[in-house]
Amino acid sequence: MTDPLTGALEDATAQVAAVADPVERFRAARERRAAITQADRELTEIEKAVVWELYEGRTWAEVGKILGFSGSRAEAIARGR
Repeated sequence: MTDPLTGALEDATAQVAAVADPVERFRAARERRAAITQADRELTEIEKAVVWELYEGRTWAEVGKILGFSGSRAEAIARGR
């Protein structure tokens, strides 16, 4: 079973691929990529906020352990690196 986001992305990609005119297909691809880029930025900000939230009263090592990676990686995510 495909999760809803993956299914939506696959559908959107198939719709773009089906556009007959190459220039319009290019523009449609650009529009979809721009939407994905914006969503990625927003999700990155959510991740950063969560890491900072978890950091309250904890060390970076503890935050990393909670999330399944190193403390230095947790700090890097929080700082946008």
